[in-house]
Amino acid sequence: MSDRSNIDARIAYDDLREWITRAELLGEVRHVKGATWQEDIGLAAEAILREENGPCVVFDDIPGCPKDFRLLLNMFAGTRRNMTLGFPDHLSKWELSDAFREAYLKDNKPIPHEIVDDGPIFENILTGDAVDVTKFPSPVWHEKDGGRYIGTGTYSITRDPEENWLNAGAYRAMVHDKTSVGMLMAAGHHAAIHYEKYRKRGEPMPVAMVLGGDPLCFFYGGLEAPYGVFEIDVVGGLRGKPMKMVKGKITGLPFPAGAEIVLEGYVSLDKRVVEGPFGEWSGHYAGGAKPCTVLDVKAIYHRNNPILLGVPPMGGGPDEMARYRAVMRSATIKQNMTNAGVPDVQQVWCHEIGGARMFHGISIKQRYPGHAVQAGHIAAQCGASAYASKYIVVTDDDVDVTNLDHLIWAMLTRTDPKESIQFIEGSWDSPADPRLPPEKRAKGDMTHSVAIIDACRPWAWRDAFPPSNTPSAEMARKAKEKFGWLLDGKDKR
Repeated sequence: MSDRSNIDARIAYDDLREWITRAELLGEVRHVKGATWQEDIGLAAEAILREENGPCVVFDDIPGCPKDFRLLLNMFAGTRRNMTLGFPDHLSKWELSDAFREAYLKDNKPIPHEIVDDGPIFENILTGDAVDVTKFPSPVWHEKDGGRYIGTGTYSITRDPEENWLNAGAYRAMVHDKTSVGMLMAAGHHAAIHYEKYRKRGEPMPVAMVLGGDPLCFFYGGLEAPYGVFEIDVVGGLRGKPMKMVKGKITGLPFPAGAEIVLEGYVSLDKRVVEGPFGEWSGHYAGGAKPCTVLDVKAIYHRNNPILLGVPPMGGGPDEMARYRAVMRSATIKQNMTNAGVPDVQQVWCHEIGGARMFHGISIKQRYPGHAVQAGHIAAQCGASAYASKYIVVTDDDVDVTNLDHLIWAMLTRTDPKESIQFIEGSWDSPADPRLPPEKRAKGDMTHSVAIIDACRPWAWRDAFPPSNTPSAEMARKAKEKFGWLLDGKDKR
């Protein structure tokens, strides 16, 4: 493992266009002209999003859309992952995650955003009859999707009508017609809490939906910030300077001055339109098609030559969404556990195979009886992990939990199924979970059980447990340095 000491985290971009410039310098951006939103862009997503080192792709000259209306796909792959979070490219994914935690999460203090009068987002202001969301290159991402999805790389800004705090949350958006898009908010998420408060007051909910912009703002829209904390201010804390925001001309809600596209309007209390189905992060169409809340768009703002950000879940295995969530959620869970008083947490990894939500590996240096059980329960129910977690495997510190084979090996060889597994019942589940029974969905009971698997050497006889023949980190490093050349197909000269 590389030495992470003295690594200065520096985020070298302020918006999506500056990010593209940096990615171009890494040689990881491809340009495609003439691809259709009806099928081609979805096919391209299927071809590249599961690849660890797949390229970033910018689609241009999309038939049926205004010239120079573009779509960007696959930000978080290759060496640009490290650049995106502000770190050098030699760090492994685990080193990147823990460097992110050390640099940004241990002592992070949000920096309040700054309201400015103008910004590139106001280069084009469309209201009244000019409002038309269908002109943007919103693709049909999967072959069984119920329509075009303009909001996959999106986050929506709402304000608590009673407590006045702002939220930025990632909620998908399906195109319904020129002036309305869906806004799917799962129960318990902060925008859904805001909406319930507006509903009780008999008021429509103001929304500013950001459809393209700074990658960090989008990532944080999909992570779990504490109640009452504005995600954009957290991003300001990461950068060490306030985010510059403008106020919408309809609702007064703030949004980034350098965003690419923003839809502004209201979610009404009584309007519902059938949304879905959509190929979800779990790899299924579990949510189906059902009536959903709708954003009535009153204004569109966009930069010249706007870039729509596409981050569709592919499911069935690791994809871009799972990659960025794995790095950032793993860091957040480890920090949550540390803050909760769990000592000697070595590694946390939210495995990409479960959308970086369902299957978590935790390694600890055991200090006392019950340490593994404590670690497992807190890792399952802390703020960053409670939603949709299913399996938590706690191991000793000689296991690399980022390596799925190594984690499963520890689980198989250090557990007794009857003795080593505990269950939490009534835990918060996602509508995207295909195993959620129809009768529970019908009742609105979005809960499931969680398995806590203690794959540590049993504390009472840990010293008598047979030693493993896996190499130490030092021996593995020495083997790679001395004989790694045997794998490259060339003789050593």
